[in-house]
Amino acid sequence: MKNLYEKYQKSSCVCTDSRNLTPNCLFVCLKGANFDGNKFALDVLEQGAAYVITENRDLQDNPRAVVVEDALKTLQQLANYHRQQLKMPVIGITGTNGKTTTKELVNAVLSSTYKTTCTQGNLNNHIGVPLTLLSIKPTDEMAIVEMGANHVGEIDDLCKIAEPTFGLITNIGVAHIEGFGSKENIIKTKKALYQHVIANNGTLFVNETDSILRENLNYDKVVFYGKDAENQIVEMNPYLKIRIGEQEVQTHLTGSYNIWNFMAAATVGRYFHIADEAIAKALSNYVPSNHRSQVDRIGSNIIISDYYNANLTSMTAALKNLSQLEHPRKVAVLGDMRELGDLSVEAHTEISQLAENLHIETYFVGQEFGKVVKKNVFADVEEANAYFIAHPLENAMVLIKGSNSMHLNKLTTILNA
Repeated sequence: MKNLYEKYQKSSCVCTDSRNLTPNCLFVCLKGANFDGNKFALDVLEQGAAYVITENRDLQDNPRAVVVEDALKTLQQLANYHRQQLKMPVIGITGTNGKTTTKELVNAVLSSTYKTTCTQGNLNNHIGVPLTLLSIKPTDEMAIVEMGANHVGEIDDLCKIAEPTFGLITNIGVAHIEGFGSKENIIKTKKALYQHVIANNGTLFVNETDSILRENLNYDKVVFYGKDAENQIVEMNPYLKIRIGEQEVQTHLTGSYNIWNFMAAATVGRYFHIADEAIAKALSNYVPSNHRSQVDRIGSNIIISDYYNANLTSMTAALKNLSQLEHPRKVAVLGDMRELGDLSVEAHTEISQLAENLHIETYFVGQEFGKVVKKNVFADVEEANAYFIAHPLENAMVLIKGSNSMHLNKLTTILNA
């Protein structure tokens, strides 16, 4: 590993996608069900990669090729080796809902004072976490690593690579349950972050109002937050205005549920000796661009874009938030919630009934909603677009929410009005 690490240090960065090749990079040839990066190993060297990690034995004698049995495993081992050279705080963040937003807010706060590296986008899996670690530079002072999971044991595996010294779980709800089998398995998987941080004698940031997160937490290096969080909301119309200490902060996020994410970020900032004034400024300057609680005015409509992901918990929160906002015409366009397994019919029924009880004008997209509702339901985005061409939405506040695989970003009749 030492020889490979020296090659990594001589490289400009680590790449895994030949379409985004960076000159002088260390390229890792990954393979999946429908692709094999090993086929392009020689090509990327010719296109400017400094070195390549590959399973292609035909390159055994190439001095710029590192031939291995398993390129993915080697990437993970290299990332962990690099992690072990680092002496900085590494903050691991996971949770069912809000982990990406919380990661972004924590980074906004910490980067106001420190040099940070954080997970880009939602690259939070067995490939994204190693790439995040390998992007950490010697000049960086802190790292914020988001960790996602869709099957049992995944957070444990990611923690073995990242070795976080701080941990924050936003919440634990029902998502990707097809891969977990039960809510108990989800709790066990997510709480692996706590176990790793405790094993490293690190510090946990814990929402003290969350009984699941507090359960069996017998550890003294815990910083609690959130006890009075809901009282820190000044207004919401549609953006949240909140209090951080004596500071009022006008944010660029909607959703009362985001108060927990703001409080988490503020608590992390205070722990690392950042003043409330600086925290408030960082949070007020944060503008989302990832379609999570993002608000835009498009034509005569106000669009709440929250369609990167969806599950029962986040869909419920988004609908309740919409019902609390002031607007004469409130509309929800809801796409299927995926990976709910046997709970799918029950969950989609619950959401459709909630929308009706809240008196929200609602349109549904997808086969799962199609099983439980008969009105205003479309098989796919194409059908929805055709309807909204004939019946355009005007002067409305529109929530667009659904799983990413529903491609609600292609609702061009609403998003490009």
